[in-house]
Amino acid sequence: MVDSETIDTEFSEKEEKIEDKINEEKSKFDEKKEETKEKFEDKKEKSKNIADNVINDLYKSIDEFKESIKNMQKNADQRYSDYKKSTVQTLDIDLVETKDTYFIKAAVPGVEKEDVSIEAGDNDLTIETTFKPYIEEFDEEDEAEVIVSAIKSGRCVKTVRFENSLDLENITAKFSNGIVLITIPKLIIPKHKINVE
Repeated sequence: MVDSETIDTEFSEKEEKIEDKINEEKSKFDEKKEETKEKFEDKKEKSKNIADNVINDLYKSIDEFKESIKNMQKNADQRYSDYKKSTVQTLDIDLVETKDTYFIKAAVPGVEKEDVSIEAGDNDLTIETTFKPYIEEFDEEDEAEVIVSAIKSGRCVKTVRFENSLDLENITAKFSNGIVLITIPKLIIPKHKINVE
């Protein structure tokens, strides 16, 4: 028969082995837990970096798109401005006729009297001037840029053709406050009665 002391000793040894085994498994578990936590933190950090990169790329793309739109608008404005400069625009006029005279009222705002040219032919009259763009009033140091340009600029011409011949010697023009008033008498050729023999 086995005595109780031997049993206690064996029991104690077994108990120690079990505790050692439990501590060993617990230690392995803690290591795995720590390793898993580190992997999770690494993945979390990588995901955060990827998200930050995606957001930064998105903002960069939006900024580039905005810049591209601004450049397109600037390019379109420049082409429109160049087109306006290269094409001849028409002047705004009112034309009134009486029995003996034509009257023209031409709007030339912002233009000096010396910059208005008027030429008359037998039955036509041409008014010509050049409007300077508003942007030209600014110095280069101001770094001004056109946002809207709706006022006429560049060379403007208006030719009016009349049914009657014009009395070229008596045409008059007056300039006042950006308006040119032109009085154009009709050439009245008296009719002669011819006797038939």
